[in-house]
Amino acid sequence: MQYGTIGTEYKYDLTEQKFQTAFAFLKRNDLAELPEGWIELGNGVRASVQHYTTMNPATLDFETHEKFFDVQYLIEGEELLGVCTRKGLVEKIPYNTDNDVTFYQEPACAGEVLLYGGDYVIFAPEDAHKPRCIAREAMPVKKIVVKVPV
Repeated sequence: MQYGTIGTEYKYDLTEQKFQTAFAFLKRNDLAELPEGWIELGNGVRASVQHYTTMNPATLDFETHEKFFDVQYLIEGEELLGVCTRKGLVEKIPYNTDNDVTFYQEPACAGEVLLYGGDYVIFAPEDAHKPRCIAREAMPVKKIVVKVPV
């Protein structure tokens, strides 16, 4: 699954080398054993290995990025992610250039994507998303967020 808005379908080429770098990394057999932290992959691509327990969606915010795509890949567990276009969202915390993130107030209506181990979703700069949400019950997950430069 990929998510997007009509009119942006030709804006990005997911067959570019930078995306091939990201997906080659995600095909490794040792992902579940990797320690938390950042891994530089080359071609401007880096991966954040994350271990956490999913949380109540009411305590989390939607976010967007300007400089990077997020390829969110779930290694173990299950996680619900809120999704919507960033168009019309109201800023809650303005853009932070160091972390490449803007946070938003909860929209009136948004969709959801459910990820199980082995699933991924790609968020472009136009896509707002709310990660780390409880699906059925809070559970520990292992996840990798690959940052692919725009």
